[in-house]
Amino acid sequence: MSAEKQSTMHIGELAEKTGMSLRTIRHYDEIGLLTPSGRTEGGFRLYTDDDHQRLLLIRRMKPLGYSLERMGELLAAIDAPEVDLASFIEEAESRRAVMATHLEMADEFLTLLRRHER
Repeated sequence: MSAEKQSTMHIGELAEKTGMSLRTIRHYDEIGLLTPSGRTEGGFRLYTDDDHQRLLLIRRMKPLGYSLERMGELLAAIDAPEVDLASFIEEAESRRAVMATHLEMADEFLTLLRRHER
């Protein structure tokens, strides 16, 4: 679907839908991670549902510890249909495993801490 036929939203609505700040969204535009699909005559950014989905993807990379540079590489790979994403999937699985280990350690810590509760 082309940007003209998709419904659009201003940056404030996108921020509200994603729970991300206006500043962060603007920064992502400045560094090329999330380019708005259009602009109003007054120059305000317009985002589509596809842009919204892209921002959600970016947001989901953050807890996995992706750098902005690596996010850009991954998004470029996703945008290029000829690119095999297997190495990116493997990397994400590895990052998730580290997070799972950290969560287990946090749970163990809470159990130990509760044993000392008075």
